[in-house]
Amino acid sequence: MNLYSIKDPSFLKQKNDEELKILAQDVREFLIQSCSRTGGHIGANLGVVELTIALHKHFDSPADRLIFDVGHQAYIHKILTGRISEFETLRQYKGLCGFPKMRESDHDVWEAGHSSTSLSAAMGIAKARDIKGEDHHVIPVIGDGALTGGMALEALNHIGSDRTNMTIILNDNEMSIAPNVGAMHNMLGRMRTNTQYNRVKHDIEDFLNRLPQVGSRLRDMADRIKDSMKYLVVDGVFFEELGIKYIGPVDGHDFAELSNAINISKDYKGPVVIHVITKKGKGYHPAEDDKLGKWHGLGPYKIDTGEVLGSKSTPSWSEFMSNTVLERAKKDERIVALTPAMPVGSKLTKFQNELPERFFDVGIAEQHAVTMSGGLAASGMRPYLAIYSTFLQRGYDQLLHDVDRQNLNVFLGIDRSGLVGADGETHQGVFDISFISPLPNMTLMMPKDEIEAEQMIDLAFEHEGPVALRYPRGNIKGIEAPAPRGPLEYGSWEKVMEGDDLSIISFGPTLDLAIDAAVALKEAGINAGVINARFIKPMDEEMLQSIGYAGKPVLTVEETMLNGGLGSMIVAFMADHGFKNGIRRIGIDNEYVEHGDVNKLLEDIGITTDNIILQSKTLLELENEKEIKN
Repeated sequence: MNLYSIKDPSFLKQKNDEELKILAQDVREFLIQSCSRTGGHIGANLGVVELTIALHKHFDSPADRLIFDVGHQAYIHKILTGRISEFETLRQYKGLCGFPKMRESDHDVWEAGHSSTSLSAAMGIAKARDIKGEDHHVIPVIGDGALTGGMALEALNHIGSDRTNMTIILNDNEMSIAPNVGAMHNMLGRMRTNTQYNRVKHDIEDFLNRLPQVGSRLRDMADRIKDSMKYLVVDGVFFEELGIKYIGPVDGHDFAELSNAINISKDYKGPVVIHVITKKGKGYHPAEDDKLGKWHGLGPYKIDTGEVLGSKSTPSWSEFMSNTVLERAKKDERIVALTPAMPVGSKLTKFQNELPERFFDVGIAEQHAVTMSGGLAASGMRPYLAIYSTFLQRGYDQLLHDVDRQNLNVFLGIDRSGLVGADGETHQGVFDISFISPLPNMTLMMPKDEIEAEQMIDLAFEHEGPVALRYPRGNIKGIEAPAPRGPLEYGSWEKVMEGDDLSIISFGPTLDLAIDAAVALKEAGINAGVINARFIKPMDEEMLQSIGYAGKPVLTVEETMLNGGLGSMIVAFMADHGFKNGIRRIGIDNEYVEHGDVNKLLEDIGITTDNIILQSKTLLELENEKEIKN
C-alpha cells in the first residue's frame, strides 16, 4: 500500500485481516528505513504496529479518544492520521514532534513525554464526557513499565471504584526503557503466561448462569465458588479485584485476537483492561534482540548491522559520572547507587554488574527513588541517585520534605541538565535550578569539565547535607587531569579571565561561550572578566561583594530558565546589598523550548557567543551614557 496516500484512519474499516497484515509490514519497513536516517524511539514503535492499526480500525478517532502513555510509541498513530510526509523531519528543528502534539493533529488529544499519566488523563476525559452527556470511547494505552508508576496505580484505584466506562490497553512487552523490575512486573508475568484464565472464567460464568434461581443463599454461594475458582487460575486477579474487567492475555500481533478483545470491551459497561502481549522491536533483529534497552531511543543507524552512527571518541557525561562514583564505591562501602528505570541511560549498568548488592533500579518511581535515598542516608549510607533533570521534577515534594528538610546526605546526579535537543519540551532539563535553589540545605553545583566534576563528586561524598551535581547530555571534553589536584573549596567561584570593564558570569557548558566572547571583546579593546560560577548554591558572596564594590556591569549566561536561575539570584543579591551595577541576563525566558538541534535552539534563545558580545557592548554603552549624565 502507498502509505503516503493515507489522510486519516477511516480507510481501515474496509480492510480484512490479511490486508491489515500487509499494511503492518509496510509500516514496519517504513519505520526501519525512516528512523535509520533521523533516529527515534524505534523499538517501542515496532512493537505496537498491529495494536495501533487495530485500535484505529475499531475505534473512531478523533471522536473516540486515544491517549498514549509517554507518547514515544505514537509513530504509527501519526502515520495513520496523515503525517507520514513529515517523518523526514522527525525530532528535528521545526519538524515533526516525537510525541503526540495537539497542534499537529486533532487526533492527538493528550500530550505526554513522561510516564504513567494516561490513566489519570483518561479519567478526566471520561468524566467530562459523562457530565456533558457525550457518547464516545476513551482508550488509554499504557505500558507494563508505566504501570509501575504510582500515579497509574492511583488512577486505577479511582477508575475501578468509580466504574467509569473506558477501555485500558495494557501494552505488555516486559520492557519500559530498560527491563522492568518489581512485584507488579512479576505479577504481570504470571498473568502473561496463564492462558487458561479467560477460558476458565467463561466456563464458570456459563455454569453459574444455568443455575436454578432458588434463593439468594445459593446465589451467594455460587459467587463465592466463582471467586475461589478465579484465584486458583490467576494469582490475585489484580484488575478484577479493583473493579476493572480483565481480558487477556491477547497476542498483540494477531489481528483476529485484537479485534475480538476490542469488540468485547466496547460492549461492556464499566472499565475494561485488555492485556496485550507485544514484542518490543518486532520485525527488526537488532531492536528485537535488545535485552538492555539500548534500542529504546537512539540516533541514526545502519540498517544492515544496527550500528549507531556518529559515536563520540570520549565517554558520555553519564558514563563518566557513574564510573567515577563506582570507583569511589569500591573504596567506601557506604556508597550505593539508585536509578528510577534508567540504568542504561544513566550508564549505571557497570555499577549494577560489579556491585549488584549496592545498586537499586526502582522502576518508574521517582518519588520512591528520592525518599528511599533519604532512608538510606538516614541509616548511615551515602546514596547516589542518578536522575534526569526532567524526571526529578516528579520527585520534588520528596526532595523538599524528605531529603532537604532533614538535611540528609543524599547525592543527586542530575543527568541531562540543560537542553537535550530531540526529545523537546517535555525533556529539556532547564527547570531544576529554579526549583532546587530555594531549598535551604541544598548544595547545587555544575562543573566546567570532567576534572572539576571529579572534585565535586569527592566533595559531595564528604559534605554533610544534600548535594546536587548537574551535568549535561553529551560527552566530556577528554582533558587530562593535572596531578596532584587539591580538593575543591566549598562555595568558591573561579576567575577564568581577568578583566576590568565588565564581568561575565556563567557555569557549565555556557562557560566556553563566555570565554570565546571575552577573547573577541579583548580584540575590540574591551577587557571582560569571566567567572566560573560552579557553585550555583551557595553563591560565592565574597566574590560578588568585590564585583559589587567595583561597580562595573555584570552579564550572566545560563542554559536554564531566567526565572529562579543564577542570574535572578545575583540580581537579588546586588539589590539586597545596595549595589548599583548594571546587570543583564541571558537565558531561557518564560517559555517551553521545543525539539531540535541544541545549537539551533541556543541560537533561537540567544545563548550564543555573538549575543554575549552584543549584550556586553550594550551594557557598556549604557554605563557610559549613565556616567555622562552624572
